[in-house]
Amino acid sequence: MFLRSIRKADVMNCLIIFLSIVLFSACDNAVENRIVPPENNPPAPDTEAPSVPGNVAALALSESAIQVSWDPASDNVGVEGYRIYRDGVSHDQTTERLYLDTGLSEGTEYSYRISAHDTSGNESSRSSAASAWTSSLDDTEAPSVPAGLDAEALSTSSIQVTWNPSSDNVGVAGYRIYRDDQYLDQTAVTVYLDSGLNEATEYSYQVSAFDPSDNESARSSAASATTSSGSSGGETYLVGPGRTYTSISQVRGLLNPGDLVLVDAGTYAGGITFSRAGTVQDPITIRGVKAGGQRPVLDGGNNVVEFNMNNYVFEGFEIQNAGFRGLFHHADNIVIRDCIVHDCPHGILGADEDSGDILIEYCEIYHCGEGAGRHQIYISTNEDDYPGSVFRLQFCYIHDGNGGNNIKSRAEYSEIYYNWVEYAYHHNLELIGPDPLGGVAEDKAREDSEVVGNVFITGRYTRNVRIGGDGPGQSSWGRVRFMNNTFIHENNDPESHIFAHFDIESVEMHNNVFYLTSAVVFDDSEANWVFERRVSGTNNWVHSGTGYPVEWTGTLVGTDPGFINMAGHLLRPAAGSVLIGAGSTDLNSPAGSPFLNPLASPLFHPPEAALIPLGSAEPRPSGGVIDIGAFNSE
Repeated sequence: MFLRSIRKADVMNCLIIFLSIVLFSACDNAVENRIVPPENNPPAPDTEAPSVPGNVAALALSESAIQVSWDPASDNVGVEGYRIYRDGVSHDQTTERLYLDTGLSEGTEYSYRISAHDTSGNESSRSSAASAWTSSLDDTEAPSVPAGLDAEALSTSSIQVTWNPSSDNVGVAGYRIYRDDQYLDQTAVTVYLDSGLNEATEYSYQVSAFDPSDNESARSSAASATTSSGSSGGETYLVGPGRTYTSISQVRGLLNPGDLVLVDAGTYAGGITFSRAGTVQDPITIRGVKAGGQRPVLDGGNNVVEFNMNNYVFEGFEIQNAGFRGLFHHADNIVIRDCIVHDCPHGILGADEDSGDILIEYCEIYHCGEGAGRHQIYISTNEDDYPGSVFRLQFCYIHDGNGGNNIKSRAEYSEIYYNWVEYAYHHNLELIGPDPLGGVAEDKAREDSEVVGNVFITGRYTRNVRIGGDGPGQSSWGRVRFMNNTFIHENNDPESHIFAHFDIESVEMHNNVFYLTSAVVFDDSEANWVFERRVSGTNNWVHSGTGYPVEWTGTLVGTDPGFINMAGHLLRPAAGSVLIGAGSTDLNSPAGSPFLNPLASPLFHPPEAALIPLGSAEPRPSGGVIDIGAFNSE
């Protein structure tokens, strides 16, 4: 219709103008080729940042120098260099992958993160943190002897040794492992995997601790374990280059309860579905075997890994570049541990149908999510098929989401324990009810959640946590408990830390740090309380000028919680902090809504913005008065 409405005179005028332009262009010899060939058009601006540098390590060389190293980043155009952040502040930059930091104070701990930047100024997210202590010239005191040594046989050829952290007047630099009374190796963490052993053989271990000045403690008490025999239990399948089986897909159809699959380091095609069930007593274990610090990588596929049968342990892998889901589970009794998941539209997803218990621990998830509806972690449980199912997330580092929420749970019972969660696209945490479109009615069961000992840092989004519902699914009769968490809000226009939305029964908050310089800690302006408003809280710290629930008791109000370095995200209480000893163990639920079987107190510290080795979670000191927040002072 538009074309038909043009008048004939308009057509003639347009033709005359067009011919004039053509004639002028043909006669104008002073200017040639006014139309630039497409291949000479200026390129589109580069807006893609490099990847995050990996495997950052810090090594003290003396009382005044620390060496920092990392793996190279990649970029669509090219990496120009790296920026070094020390204790949260930009410190220097280099084009190398090795940096020597000098002029430091003796006997002092320094924390480092690295970012990569390209020639267009695009900068990656900062890496996980690595720390080291400079030595002290006057330090002659050795660390305490490691306690709680334990040795556990994992297979016919490997034993895992764990122990409790030592303490030192300056700081523990690492641990030395002795096997059968001979020096074996050393490590900076409190877990060690000894591999390449003989089957059906007993090995004895001791561990000592040393500090930056190389003062070494006495050795610990011995712990022993015996590797299993290859002729008993399930089968062991070895997968890797040069092996009988060169891909996981070749063995997945052979698996039976109790079987163990050991996968060598390397890169393997994704799109792997595990469809043969283990049992509760004898789950099937799929384990990545690291080499030189590198774990096996599973790459690509619509779902990189899928579990549609029950009773699996999956550990030690890197999952990347899914078409849809990195790890997809619609089964019961699934354990995912010591894995890295990144660059997937959905990182880890538990389906609305067929899903039961799932444990995720010692994992790092980043750069996952897409838009508003795909998330870094999204877990549902089927309350019809697996009533009473539990989703537990512990000792994980979840950060820098590309879309959605960092953690979204529709599980009947959620246990969010001792994690470091930061910089979601939307909420760091959502605890809501089932989606009826997934086949489970909203009122089938009550969805309860306990959130203990975590760090939640939000920057982009105005709210940190949402509880209750999201429209499609409400948490009917849901009770939520927050204890000893540290909430940090870095948004310039914040709304709240905890947002109660749609249906909710009760909320309790104890011994938490809520750093928020305006607005309110808890917003229930859009909540539908199942009964009347039911809120309780004990001994929380709140920034002055920030609103908080009138039901709270023992609230501390101030401008500085007294962290070691908030800007650098060193969130342990510093000496003299108001948080030290200010917590309470007398924690009451709102009247009429008792929280069933709650933790009496936090048992561990969360990882500090880093993936930590399996079994190395730091126990939180017990006994005496408790500190407020996710960390206890030393």
